[in-house]
Amino acid sequence: MIFVQTLSFICHDEEALNALFDQWGTETSSTIGYWQSVVMKDRDRPDRYTVWVEFPSYEEAMKNSSRPETDSYARRLFAMVDGEVEYSNYDLVGGAASVVGPGR
Repeated sequence: MIFVQTLSFICHDEEALNALFDQWGTETSSTIGYWQSVVMKDRDRPDRYTVWVEFPSYEEAMKNSSRPETDSYARRLFAMVDGEVEYSNYDLVGGAASVVGPGR
């Protein structure tokens, strides 16, 4: 079953945040344990971000969590956020409809 983990946090340096995730993707592309990750910025709450990370399974997510590289990047993320990182864990139980409109 597809597993999704979200991380929500406050960060005041969007450029550094994007650089961290770009570096993470580049440096771990050969050992990547997840299918995709997306960094989202909250339109209603300045400096609030949520990261969506999709894995093929919960077990693969746990393997990814135990990697030293993951720990290193998590520590760097924790150093740039205000307060705690809020984690949420989800099993994907339904499909999403895709709407294609003008400009897509």
